[in-house]
Amino acid sequence: MSASERKGPLSRFRVVDLTRVRSGPTCVRQLADWGADVIKIESPPALELSDGWGGNRLGGDFQNLHRNKRAFTLNLKDPDGVKIMRQLTDRSDVVVENFRPDVKFRLGIDYESLAKTNPKLVYGSISGFGQDGPYAKRAGFDQIAQGMGGLMAITGEPGTGPMRAGIAVADSSAGLYCAMGILTALLEREVSGKGQWVQVSLLQAMIAMLDFQAARWLIEKEVPPQAGNDHPTSIPTGVYPTVDGNINIAAGSDAMFKRLCTALGAVELITKPEYATGKLRSKNRKQCAADLSVHTKKKKSQEWIELFEKAGVPSGPIYQMNEMFDDPQVKHLGMAAPVKHPQLGDSAVVNQPFVLSRTPSTIRTVTPDVGQHTDEILRELAYSDGQIADLRKRVIV
Repeated sequence: MSASERKGPLSRFRVVDLTRVRSGPTCVRQLADWGADVIKIESPPALELSDGWGGNRLGGDFQNLHRNKRAFTLNLKDPDGVKIMRQLTDRSDVVVENFRPDVKFRLGIDYESLAKTNPKLVYGSISGFGQDGPYAKRAGFDQIAQGMGGLMAITGEPGTGPMRAGIAVADSSAGLYCAMGILTALLEREVSGKGQWVQVSLLQAMIAMLDFQAARWLIEKEVPPQAGNDHPTSIPTGVYPTVDGNINIAAGSDAMFKRLCTALGAVELITKPEYATGKLRSKNRKQCAADLSVHTKKKKSQEWIELFEKAGVPSGPIYQMNEMFDDPQVKHLGMAAPVKHPQLGDSAVVNQPFVLSRTPSTIRTVTPDVGQHTDEILRELAYSDGQIADLRKRVIV
């Protein structure tokens, strides 16, 4: 897709994508969906190298991560491949990578090297633990970061031992923070005219995502325990059984607790001394949950949700994935973005979660085949058909 055909607030930017697995592709997807010209670098198939993209290329995860990109094969272990890479980055605004910290220096494609010929370049790096420091050379994995970053110690039912979250929190948040850093650097470049190196690690992102749980230790020196489905500090907020399943209820304030008890037909709980304040309800959370559950078991989930909505009590269903995408509000928000893939046919990917009123994000193209746009991009770099044929013969591309 040409620059004139691309639309969106980032359509004027070109991004060279050296990322793999999840954290890096999550970052680049943010830029691609909002119009950036993203060129994804992979090794030529003849080299039989794994680029670590992970999973089946036609699988949902892969297709969801790598839409809106152009695919370019390049042998970065060959000097001629690095030469082409430098030609490409000299004409680009952003480079994103999530190699181990030493790899980019070994290949000669680190920020300082590339910035010598393109001082306006914004270079985004995602690592496991940082670009330097005692753990810099360690490989970064989401679950390792969840454990070291404190999340697993506060996830799960009390006394059951550490529990990982059901999604790749560290990977995904690191990608989103890196995208935010890149956009911040691009805004700053409009003032200074200079690029800079944006650095994010899974460990930093995981700690930042802890938010109020981390602040409980930093400010009050309180080590947060596991709280299961209960909110750590606002009680009652948690999962309650119904006739046909479970629902979430969030009624932590005193006023909300009174409305909840009234809607349940359990007004006697309002005056129970053990539940008089938020601190007391937190102290007696198990008994409070048990007392409320006696009443929630009397009706179906949807009946309670409708009653609580009328009473001004926050509540909601607990969906399986298929139920979630079938919800009328989710459909209204358009979170399943339709795509048509040449092999997969009609399908969908997860849409962007924020909306701009004038310049929306778009799913312009599905995930490309390996090297699908290599010749096209080389011609943009002024390579002739004969030169391209020679590069292919020597497995440079």
